[in-house]
Amino acid sequence: MSDITRDELAARLAEEGLVVLDVRTAAEFGGGSGYPCDVRQGHLPGARHVDVQELLALDVEGIRAAVGAAEGAEVVAYCHSGGRSAMAVQRLHAAGYNARNYVGSWHEWSADEALPVER
Repeated sequence: MSDITRDELAARLAEEGLVVLDVRTAAEFGGGSGYPCDVRQGHLPGARHVDVQELLALDVEGIRAAVGAAEGAEVVAYCHSGGRSAMAVQRLHAAGYNARNYVGSWHEWSADEALPVER
């Protein structure tokens, strides 16, 4: 499946069954730290958090437990700029998820003041 765009994700953010997975560090997710080039800090509303380093170390069952969604669910992964989330998407596919990468990730999302942010 193809990558997801900011506009598609924004339109589907509250969609039932869509899992948005933030794979940045806990500090980035919580808004306590982040890249200085980002206008805002925090995470996408409703996003779940699993650090990519943790995700990469888990087996299939561990990934499913960490993500908390049924096999086959649609999962959108994001990070700061799409690199860590690209690795996560590969692992999510291996765990049976319909996974997509949000390449623009937090850098793109945080720059648009019209988009919601949670901390």
